[in-house]
Amino acid sequence: MPTLFARSLRHGQQLHALHQQAQPLLMPNAWDAGSAMLLAAQGFAAIGTTSAGIAFSLGQPDQESAVPFARMLARIAEIVAAVEVPVSADLQSGYGDTPAAVANSLSQLIAVGAVGANLEDARPDQAGLFSQTDACTRIAAARQAADASGVPFVLTARCDAFLHNVADPLSEAIARCQAYRAAGADCLFVPGPTDAATLAALVQGVDGPLSVVMGLAGSPLTVAQLAALGVRRISIGGSLARACLGLVRRAAEEMQQHGSFAYASQQIPDGELSAFFADRRRALGG
Repeated sequence: MPTLFARSLRHGQQLHALHQQAQPLLMPNAWDAGSAMLLAAQGFAAIGTTSAGIAFSLGQPDQESAVPFARMLARIAEIVAAVEVPVSADLQSGYGDTPAAVANSLSQLIAVGAVGANLEDARPDQAGLFSQTDACTRIAAARQAADASGVPFVLTARCDAFLHNVADPLSEAIARCQAYRAAGADCLFVPGPTDAATLAALVQGVDGPLSVVMGLAGSPLTVAQLAALGVRRISIGGSLARACLGLVRRAAEEMQQHGSFAYASQQIPDGELSAFFADRRRALGG
C-alpha cells in the first residue's frame, strides 16, 4: 500500500492536470463514504465534498458554526479513504478567525489526504464578505501552508459576490478573483450566476480556471454548453444531497398520506449495494 503522502502526491498531480484538460472537470460533491463510492464508480475523475450535504446528514443547518471542524474533518477523511480518486474539500471560510487559523485548517485537510479545497470570501454564517485585502491574506496563508506540505494542492478561491448585497457583483467578482489569483489561488469559483452571458463575462475577465456550480434550480446549461463558454470546472454543491433528502420527504408523504410504497421502485436492491460496497472495500484494501 502506498503511503498517504505518496497517494496525495499522485492525486494532487492528477487534480492539477484535470484543471488543464480540454474538457471541463465535472466534479460532483459527496457527503459521506457511500455517496462518494457510488459517484467514483460512475467514472468521475475527482470528487468534491459538500459542507451543506454533510451538515444536513447530521441534522444541522448549512452554517459553518453548526458542525465543528473536527467533525467535518472526520467526514472528509472518510470520503478520502473511500475512493481512489482525488478529493477536493469544502473548507467554507476556513474555520478560523485569523489567517494562521485558516492555514492550520488547511494543513489538517492535507493530513487526511485531501488534495484540494474551496476557501470562500464570505464570513461565517452569512455575515457578509471579508474585505478583499483580508480575503487575500487568508488565501495567501492557505497557499503557504499547502506549499509547505509538499503536496501539489489545488487551492480554489470562492467569491460570493453574487450571493450577497453587492452593488455590481460581476465587476466585484472579477476584481476579487484577479486579486485571489495573485494571492495564490489555482482556481476561481463564483457561485450564483447560471446564465451564459454572465458566465462568459467571468471567463473573459478572470485570469485563471473558472469553476461554477450547477444542479441548482434554474441551471439550464449543459456540460457541453459550459465547455463552449470556457468554464474549466463544474461542481454541483449540495444539490445531490438535497435531491436525496427530497426523495425521503416525498416517500414519507406518500406513506403518511396515501399508505402506499411506490417510492420503493427507485431503490437499489440490498444485495446489489452490499456486493458493490464489499467489492469497493476489497479494491481499497480494507
